[in-house]
Amino acid sequence: MKLLAIDTATEACSVALHVDGQILADHVVAGRSHTERLMPMVYALLAQAGLSITQLDGYVCGIGPGSFAGVRIGVGYVKGLALAHERPVAPVSSLATLALPPLRSGAARVLAAIDARLDEVYLGVFAADADGLPQTLRAETVCAPQAAPALEAGEWIAVGSGWGRYADALRAATGVQPSAVDAAALPRADDALAIGLACLRAGRGIGADALAPAYLRNKVALTLEEQRARRS
Repeated sequence: MKLLAIDTATEACSVALHVDGQILADHVVAGRSHTERLMPMVYALLAQAGLSITQLDGYVCGIGPGSFAGVRIGVGYVKGLALAHERPVAPVSSLATLALPPLRSGAARVLAAIDARLDEVYLGVFAADADGLPQTLRAETVCAPQAAPALEAGEWIAVGSGWGRYADALRAATGVQPSAVDAAALPRADDALAIGLACLRAGRGIGADALAPAYLRNKVALTLEEQRARRS
């Protein structure tokens, strides 16, 4: 199976290619240059593999949550490819993608948190399923770190930029005292591939029309009145 995976939901621009069991990947911290970087990265990997875009069997798309602009770029790009070439897509949560590496390393449970700006975080709570892939323990959400849900005690690993900014508030609200924190972790397309590959092999891919971002909230900025209220 030949698959292209993309995640642009955070400051990382991440691309990976699965070619009959071999993985090729490129991952850069792009800031706000995803639009300029994404297509050259994709075609560089295809050239390295000796493939054309028409030879792909499907796509894996990181659908967020994350930056509104970043999520739109990745989802829009994959949607266009899937529509043009009539290939299936596996939509993958960017929070689940963050959780995969520690789960594969033996973590019992992972609390993934991406900085959502506006003094909020995107949260995902995961354990490994029978295949070692992230299984959602509760619905992904966006909230103030102080309003994060309380979680059961036990062994936890924490990942994501939300922990870099709000670690103390997240510990206090959730009751979680993680044994390790990787606040620099960003979603990687090669990890999304592992999740999406299982989805596509099981025949659970979706069509281009059904592919949609997972924003988790419907606004990207506060009004002036809301900003004044928050400051007060």
